Amino acid sequence: MTFDDVNALSASDFAAKFGHLFEHSPWVIEAAALHRPFADKHAMLDAFASVLEGAGDDRRLALLRAHPELAGKAAIDRSLTKESTAEQASAGLDRLTEEEFKLFHERNAAYAQKFGFPFVICVRLTTKIGILEAMRTRLGSTRDVEFQAALGEVMKIVDLRLEEALQ
Repeated sequence: MTFDDVNALSASDFAAKFGHLFEHSPWVIEAAALHRPFADKHAMLDAFASVLEGAGDDRRLALLRAHPELAGKAAIDRSLTKESTAEQASAGLDRLTEEEFKLFHERNAAYAQKFGFPFVICVRLTTKIGILEAMRTRLGSTRDVEFQAALGEVMKIVDLRLEEALQ
């Protein structure tokens, strides 16, 4: 798909094509569509980032809370989005030992209790051991630092999803 094609999409077609980029948060895509035309992928990502920056903390918090826990309930009951299912599987989160599963559950709970949103990381860029280490390390962060880190991870996820959507 070329950027001429992307820019020519109707608002509804644009939302249908790219609505999955942000986990259960199509509002970002809908608002970013108003920033067209995009010269390239980087301009499109910049538009997404601009929408997030202007959204305010409550809306960004809702976006973070729309993300599933890693190896959590949604993975077990198979209610993850197809993108999240594939991403978590790519890091081996669908093949955890009982001990690993327990550790993920404990760290997910501690993280959510401390920060008020689920741990977000671009799992396609790491491994289950890397994720567990990041969870341990990031639990030592402040909420403000972690809020920004989680949003940064969302943008990494979106970047990879966008790359696939444009192919």
